[in-house]
Amino acid sequence: MSRRQMLAAAGGTGLLAAASPARASRGAARMRKSRAGASDAGTPEQIHLTWGDNPAASVVVSWASPGPATRPQVVVGQRVIPAEPRPYTDGLNGETVWAYHARIGGLRPGATYAYVVTADNDGNASDPFSATFRTAPGGHQPFRFTSFGDLATPNTAWVLSYGQSAYAVEAVESFQPLFHLLNGDLCYANLNPAAQPQVWRDFGNNNQTSAANRPWMPCLGNHEVEFSNGSQGFTSYLTRYTLPDNHVPRFAGRWYSFRVGSVLFISLDADDVVYQDAGAFVTGPAALTPAASTGNPPIAPGASFYIRGYSGGAQTRWLERTLATGRRDEEIDWIVVQMHQCATSSSATGNGSDLGIRQQWLPLFDRYQVDLVLTGHDHDYERSFPVRGADPDAGRDVATGAVANTLRPHPVTTEDGGVFDTSRGTVHLILGCGGTDGNLDDYGTDAAGGRPQAKVFTRANRPAATSTPNVHDRAAADAVEDAIWSARRDTSSGYGIAVFDVDPEGAEPDGQTSITVTQYHAVGADPVHPATGDKGAPTPDYTEFEAFRLVRPRSR
Repeated sequence: MSRRQMLAAAGGTGLLAAASPARASRGAARMRKSRAGASDAGTPEQIHLTWGDNPAASVVVSWASPGPATRPQVVVGQRVIPAEPRPYTDGLNGETVWAYHARIGGLRPGATYAYVVTADNDGNASDPFSATFRTAPGGHQPFRFTSFGDLATPNTAWVLSYGQSAYAVEAVESFQPLFHLLNGDLCYANLNPAAQPQVWRDFGNNNQTSAANRPWMPCLGNHEVEFSNGSQGFTSYLTRYTLPDNHVPRFAGRWYSFRVGSVLFISLDADDVVYQDAGAFVTGPAALTPAASTGNPPIAPGASFYIRGYSGGAQTRWLERTLATGRRDEEIDWIVVQMHQCATSSSATGNGSDLGIRQQWLPLFDRYQVDLVLTGHDHDYERSFPVRGADPDAGRDVATGAVANTLRPHPVTTEDGGVFDTSRGTVHLILGCGGTDGNLDDYGTDAAGGRPQAKVFTRANRPAATSTPNVHDRAAADAVEDAIWSARRDTSSGYGIAVFDVDPEGAEPDGQTSITVTQYHAVGADPVHPATGDKGAPTPDYTEFEAFRLVRPRSR
């Protein structure tokens, strides 16, 4: 029988009630008050947590304010932690964003802490923002985490935003995870180039309902790539998040790892390896002209921000070192990888799979027995069978019909029995089901045999001129393959949340440990269902779609 999660929501455009309705209501009032005048310039908003370098002992509290804050700080018990200011000026509209980060260390494992965020010019200084968080447990203890990607905002003034993103944040709170993994394409600000800071603000204020209470750990996606905001376009993202140190000079925050109990989590930026050109793009016919105050020149029609290979291999070298160290560590059983783009997606109208990931990272996942890969990018849910190795020459070129070597991932089993030994193969999940209005829960099928079919990018799809003067487009994937690795696809809803329950010392046979995975979906939330044409509406009702269990031998 399926369990139902009924998620009660409160009103408001940017902040919904969670565990503490009174606190959320005060938070919404603060958002309104913070716009009142200069005396409120330091009023905190967009408050969110991330793990420090050791989740059992440290967190980072981050936030923004409408103007420069005077003595921004976090108070935990008797401790006052000054915040590090990290402002930037958006390279397109010229607006200055005031962001702050307070690192809190010396915490006890598995403990709950209350904290306060304020400043001397906090308009709510008499009743400052307060919340609680819990540190990661020490040793091999059970814990829960959740995940989805492609969230957007509830403010439909922005491209790809939709009301379901508010309910998605509520869903995280309903399951009370230790932390949440946000798998890229956070708010789609780069699709709203004249209003990037406002889009980020709506995103941060919506997420505060959950992210102020538990770490939300993000990864970079193609829609975090913004024109005129840094060498890879990541300034907006890097300004707002302080993430565990990867110790790679010049690339802080772009990829990282952290450990909770017996699980090593690795967060990657697949923009560095994918063939697909999907970052910021000016279709035309007009140029994109930044505000005069920025001093930045117009960006010509047909320009795209393509950053494949930006690390010069540094990320892949770091990944191999991190995987090797993790697999040697007897305290680590599980390795979970988070990234945005997909190695195994059979979405019909979405992006599909990418050969770049298959070439550079899947051999490492095989070698070091990565258990689980969580992605977004395509706005649906799909699960693979455990895969290891590759089938050569299994694809064909869309244009010519010639054989294409897509390095199709090889399933080690095609029996969907509900329990999978990930020491034999890696399970991939597409979790791009957060909250955008671009639901894509339709999937490829081979017309000849009725088998699942996937599109694959095997080369860059750089912008090309269309038949309309000065208007450009980027092509879809150039190859297709039979997706024999695809085990389960959700055709009933493009929205959902995955819940992971880690049981390191459970009663599994033969010295095994387990992770139970449950996918919940929001049936009826699709604006227009692609298969039926039925109209839906945002809904707080998430019901169970499927549950399965991953097992592997303990390392000790």
